[in-house]
Amino acid sequence: MADLVSHPDEVRVVSRRFGMGATNLDRYLELDGYKAVQKALGMGTDGIVNEVKNSGLRGRGGAGFSTGMKWSFVPKQASKPKYVLCNGDESEPGTCKDRLIFEHDPHAVIEGVVIAGLAVGSHTGYIYVRGEYRYLLDIMQKAIADAYVRGFLGKNIFGSGYDFDVYWHGGAGAYEVGEESALMESLEGKRGIPRIRPPFPAVVGLWGGPTVINNAETLASVPHIILGGAEWYASLGPPKNGGTRLFCLSGHLKRPGVYELPMGYNLRKMIFEVGGGIPDGRALKAVVPGGSSTPVLKSDEIDIAMDFDSVAKSGSMLGSGGVVVLDETTCMVKFALRTMKFYQHESCGWCIPCREGTDWLKKTLIRFHAGGGVNKDIDNMYYLSENMLGRTFCPLGDAAAMPTMAFIKKFRKEFEDHLDGKPCPFEKAGVVESVLA
Repeated sequence: MADLVSHPDEVRVVSRRFGMGATNLDRYLELDGYKAVQKALGMGTDGIVNEVKNSGLRGRGGAGFSTGMKWSFVPKQASKPKYVLCNGDESEPGTCKDRLIFEHDPHAVIEGVVIAGLAVGSHTGYIYVRGEYRYLLDIMQKAIADAYVRGFLGKNIFGSGYDFDVYWHGGAGAYEVGEESALMESLEGKRGIPRIRPPFPAVVGLWGGPTVINNAETLASVPHIILGGAEWYASLGPPKNGGTRLFCLSGHLKRPGVYELPMGYNLRKMIFEVGGGIPDGRALKAVVPGGSSTPVLKSDEIDIAMDFDSVAKSGSMLGSGGVVVLDETTCMVKFALRTMKFYQHESCGWCIPCREGTDWLKKTLIRFHAGGGVNKDIDNMYYLSENMLGRTFCPLGDAAAMPTMAFIKKFRKEFEDHLDGKPCPFEKAGVVESVLA
């Protein structure tokens, strides 16, 4: 496939069926498809939860919370139906991994949803896919329909006596519904805004029932864990960070693409060996390690292991695995502005710190990049970001604030170089856009 890339250091787990025709159910079965769910049917709820917990699998959507631990929070007994919700609303700039799973291995997601349902005693699963991925509709609908025809979904799956239904749902292009409570609101047919917590989804979720919500890559990893075993999967990564990860390499690289690498893989090696390094002999300037919401790292901060704990110690986050590489020609003020334009546009507007904060930051950065900034703007932007942090109903406010603070802290001189009516030093012929596309 033209969109698939490879490197010798890759460890193919989630991506092992990519490009092998696994959208066809018969081909998926030839490649060990649906063997994991049949095994899980005989493991019991505690057996499945403990296997996933011991594997070290952590959420691949950004938060990095233990998947097995999340499942264990769902009460054994509940007065309302339990639900499993696959979060495929992949909208984080720099991230494009879930698209490939849906496109090349949709049955793996379905199988992961069913196993999660068995783990928590649910009989209904929903696969919610980003609105801009409408072209995946036919693929997902056919995969679900084919699974029903074979008796893998619906009544008495695999002749086990267990019933499980799966439904596909497309979003409407809102970044906000990637937040799990806003996702549930959207699925219920309401405006996609976050809920106040507690209660948490594991206890009171979709339609008031206990709900497990996991990222598409997380759920697609589960069948491999059930078949290969927790010990094998955990051994692929460092302690408490088991398995592999689909890393999305983009930006100023010779070989951008999505690569599946072991958790803990060195970031410098990822950029210069897997990604081929910076084109045209230019120098590396900065790296966004986990999607646009994660604080930027300078070029001298990239000798780190790409796992949740190591990246956190470096002052950033592994996030959704979207590694954006920036070379020496990048204006960090302009990059900060492009980032803020996104978050200002995508804010749901429910809470004041996010709605007003992102708008003021965007307006200030537009003026600043155009040469109309004053010295106090720099500290004011940092102060404003600090006051957004932790004061919003959902993490979107944090997603806007944390990168801004890192840009100012680590590249303050570039901000100062834009003062006193000076044109952006990175713009050709001194021409600066007042509003960026």
